[in-house]
Amino acid sequence: MQEEDVGSLPVVEDGVRLVGIVTDRDVALRVVGGGLDPEGTRVSDVASTDVVALTPEHDLDEALQLMARAQVRRLPIVVRENELGGMLAQADVARATKEKTTGEVIEAISQPPGGPRVAGSDAGGGSTVGVAGESASEQHRPHEES
Repeated sequence: MQEEDVGSLPVVEDGVRLVGIVTDRDVALRVVGGGLDPEGTRVSDVASTDVVALTPEHDLDEALQLMARAQVRRLPIVVRENELGGMLAQADVARATKEKTTGEVIEAISQPPGGPRVAGSDAGGGSTVGVAGESASEQHRPHEES
């Protein structure tokens, strides 16, 4: 993350299949705040596995709405069976459009959540990648922990 100067990295399995995302916040709260050894802690131990994603067919309005609803600043873009195609950042959207709605959505993304966030709520046996517009039965569970 430091080398690439980014705040998040997708976590993939088999080189392409998205199974999670690790953010600077995950590292700060779960590694540093949890007193874990950074040298001995695996990415899979701290990465968020309940991930929302988009496909290349989604438009920027849908991306902005999902970012605001999920309160995230970066969204993975997936193709086929959750193969990572890229990442869309809030800054990418801001550069692509100068409309007033972009500013409003960015402000909404930055608002604190209405309720408490529970640390580790995404732990519990595997990851779920939710692609916007798919029903719960269509959601992908790319990796089950044994």
